[in-house]
Amino acid sequence: MDLSNYRKTYDKRALLESDAPENPMQLFQTWFYEADESNSVDEANAMSVSTIGLDGYPKTRVVLLKQYTYEGFIFYTNYNSEKGKAILANPHLCLSFFWPSLERQIIIKGIAEKVPANTSDGYFESRPLGSQLGAIVSPQSEVIPSREYLEEHLHALEKQYEGKEVPRPEHWGGFLVRPQSLEFWQGRPNRLHDRLRYTLTEDYDWKLERLAP
Repeated sequence: MDLSNYRKTYDKRALLESDAPENPMQLFQTWFYEADESNSVDEANAMSVSTIGLDGYPKTRVVLLKQYTYEGFIFYTNYNSEKGKAILANPHLCLSFFWPSLERQIIIKGIAEKVPANTSDGYFESRPLGSQLGAIVSPQSEVIPSREYLEEHLHALEKQYEGKEVPRPEHWGGFLVRPQSLEFWQGRPNRLHDRLRYTLTEDYDWKLERLAP
């Protein structure tokens, strides 16, 4: 199928240096808030996570951002999954947010590290029971014999933990991604998009540059 005639005009907003605060996390917060408040964005916290796998291939998948601070971005996963093993072997990764209705992207390069166990405990306790049990049931990324395998395991755990607190599995927890660069992309007419990139310097200041579209 030839897609060469697919066309879209980007003309909703602009991104100028005068709009850019010294700290990129402030701009991220503004953009995230606008996406979250927009009726046209379903899950503002959905982001792509790209890693280099143990097989040497890059891989991208969508996960949900669960917290962001001035330190960085936190998401949760199974540490024994393909994603978890890739991050533990090579913590350099890329996060990407794409909000097409706002004609915006944010591309983040960063270095991941495990969050403290008590942070993972606190978030795990806040999850619905089904999600807690799902984290135990699923040997994420491993080959399984059938759908029934998961459902039978889940039913057994539901009986086991009926009326009881579900402990967080040691192989499940959070990663904090400390950003090294953040690129903010705003669609503009004639494909002359605005791209502003923040890069962390050795002095832990942020250097702002405009990139050609």
